[in-house]
Amino acid sequence: MATQKHSPAIKGAKVLMVGAGGIGCELLKTLALSGFQDIHIIDMDTIEVSNLNRQFLFRQSHVGQSKAKVARDAVLKFRPHISITPYHANVKDPNFNVEFFKEFNVVLNGLDNLDARRHVNRLCLAADVPLIESGTTGFLGQVTVHVKGRTECYECQPKPAPKTYPVCTITSTPSKFVHCIVWAKELLFAKLFGDKSQANDLNVRSSDGASSSEQAEDVFEHRKDEDIEQYGRKIYDHVFGYNIEVALSNEETWKNRNRPKPIYSKDAMPNDISQQNGNVEKNGATNDLSSVSAMASLGLKNPQDVWSLMENSRVFLEALKLFFMKRGKEIGNMTFDKDDQLAVEFVTAAANIRATAFGIPLHSLFEAKGIAGNIVHAVATTNAIIAGLIVIETIKVLQNDTKNYRMTYCLEHPTKKMLLMPVEPFEPNKSCYVCSETPLSLEINTNRAKLRDIVEKIVKAKLGMNFPIIMHGLALLYEVGEDLDEVMKKNYAANLDKVLCEFPSPVTSGTMLSIEDLQQELSCNINIKHREEFDEEKEPDGMVLSGWTEATSVVKDDKKSNANAGSTSSASQLEAEKNNEIESGTGKKRKLSEVSEAVNPDISSVAGDTRSQGKLEVLDDDEDDIFMFDDWESATNKKKRLQ
Repeated sequence: MATQKHSPAIKGAKVLMVGAGGIGCELLKTLALSGFQDIHIIDMDTIEVSNLNRQFLFRQSHVGQSKAKVARDAVLKFRPHISITPYHANVKDPNFNVEFFKEFNVVLNGLDNLDARRHVNRLCLAADVPLIESGTTGFLGQVTVHVKGRTECYECQPKPAPKTYPVCTITSTPSKFVHCIVWAKELLFAKLFGDKSQANDLNVRSSDGASSSEQAEDVFEHRKDEDIEQYGRKIYDHVFGYNIEVALSNEETWKNRNRPKPIYSKDAMPNDISQQNGNVEKNGATNDLSSVSAMASLGLKNPQDVWSLMENSRVFLEALKLFFMKRGKEIGNMTFDKDDQLAVEFVTAAANIRATAFGIPLHSLFEAKGIAGNIVHAVATTNAIIAGLIVIETIKVLQNDTKNYRMTYCLEHPTKKMLLMPVEPFEPNKSCYVCSETPLSLEINTNRAKLRDIVEKIVKAKLGMNFPIIMHGLALLYEVGEDLDEVMKKNYAANLDKVLCEFPSPVTSGTMLSIEDLQQELSCNINIKHREEFDEEKEPDGMVLSGWTEATSVVKDDKKSNANAGSTSSASQLEAEKNNEIESGTGKKRKLSEVSEAVNPDISSVAGDTRSQGKLEVLDDDEDDIFMFDDWESATNKKKRLQ
C-alpha cells in the first residue's frame, strides 16, 4: 500500500496500462491496492488456457474472453469503488492517437512485441507523457523510465536483431534441430499455407535450376480434382525425398559432412498404414477451428512423447489434410502461430522427418513448440516483483521526483547480496532519430530501386511507421489514409512502382526525403546517397540505412557476424522482438562496468579494458514467454552476457 504522503499524487492520477497479461494482471492488482482511482487498460488478446498458470485474474471459465475486460471485472470485486476502463482493442488503432494519450498522467507498458512498443513510445513522446517500460523472462526482469527530454526514449538504444541462419544451411545442410524447425515453419508452412506471391527459398537449387523450379511449382499446386491424401504424399516425397536427392548431387557439399538419407512416404508409411491414417470426424463436431488437431484424429495424447518416423509421417499427412478439409478458407493467408495447435503439429512433424533424414535427434511436440515459438517459460513471481517496481517508479514520476528515477534489473542469482540492481537512467541519445530528430542516411541505387523498396524495407520494416507520408521538397510522393479519394490512392499506388530517378522531381544522390507518420506524430529526414552495387549476401535488401539504432551484429549459425544484420532471406529469421538491449552511455553516473560486474561478477576476466565498449543484454520478454536464444540447447547459459 502507498504511504499517506503519496496519496494526493496517486488518487488524482489517470493511468493508462497497455497489456493485461502476466505483468498486466499483477500490475492492475498492485495499482488498485496502492490507491489508484482511475485506470485504463488496452489489450487486444483473449484469454488462453496456457495463460492460467500465471495470469491469476483469469479462470478456466474465462477462456476466449477479453483479457482487459475480465481483468477489470476481477479487480473490481475487491476494489469496487475505483474506475477501471477496459479496451479490447489494438493500441495501434487510430482512435488511440496523441490526443487520447494526452489524457493520461503516465503510461505503463506491458507489451510483447517491438513494433507496438515503438508505437507507444512515439505517442508518449508526441503527447509528452512519461512512459514506464517493463519486461520479464523467466527469473530475469527489468523496469525502465522514459521521460521526454530527461531520459532516453525506448528507441535511443539498439534492440537485438532477429536470430538468422544462412539460407544454404536451412535449405541444404541443417545440423541442428532448430534448423529443421526454421525450415518447417518459415519455408514449408509458408509455402503450403501462406501468401503464394511471396518469394520462398524452399527448393534446393540443382544444376538444372529451371527444371527444378518448374517442377516445384507443379508440386505445390493443389488441383481441384486431386485427392488430398495423394497430394500430401506428393508434397512429402518432394520435400523429404526429391529435394534431398538434389542436394546430394553436389558432391563438394558432403566432403566433410554426413550425407543425408532421402525419405519417401512409401518407405516411412506404407499404403495400408496411411489408409488408416486418422478420423477427421473426431474434429468435425466443433465449430472452433483452433481446436482441430491431428493428434486427436490419430489418438496421440502426450505432447511430451517423441514420435517415431511413422508417427511423424502420419501426423504430417493428417495435419495437411485437416488444413485443407477443415480450414481451407484460411489457406493463402496463414502465418505460423505458436498457439495454433494444428500448425504446431504440422511443423513438429515436418521438422522431425527432416531431422531423421539428416541424422539429427528428434524432439517432442512440447520441445518443438518451445523452439518454434521461442518460448522461455514465465515465472509468476518475477512478474509480481516487476509490477511492484513499476508502481514505485510510477509514484516517483507522478511526484516529479526526477532525482530518484531508477532503471531496475531483476537478477536470477544474488550479486553483491542483491537480487535487484537499480541504476540511474541514461540521458537522451543525441543521435536518436526518434526523440532527437537526427537525419538518417540511406545508400541505395537510385537508378534501379523503386519507391516501394523504401516504403516496405525502410519506412515500415525498420522505422516502424504505420501511416507514412513521404515528401521530396514540396512534392508528395506517397501517402496512406482512409480519407484519400480513389484517384489519389491510385496515383500513390502507381508511384510505388516508379524508379526513384524517374520521378518528376528525381530522387537521386543528395536528395533529402521527409518521412512523417501522422498517427505517431513522428517525422524524420533521410539523406539519399546513390550507390551502384551491393553485396547480395551481406546486404540482401540492396540498400543500407545508417543512423538507425539497430544491433551492430547478428550472430549467425556459422559463428560469423554481420554488421548489416542480414546475409539471409527474411524467411529464415526467427522472431526475437521481445528482448531488449541496453548499451553503455557517457557522462552519466551509471557505468556499464559497475552494472555488468554486478550482473556478472566474472566479467572482469575479459581481456583488456574493453568493458565500456560492450553491451549489457538484458532479457525482456514482457508478460509471457518469448525470447530467441542464439543456441537453444545452451539457453540456460546465456541468460545474461556481455558482448
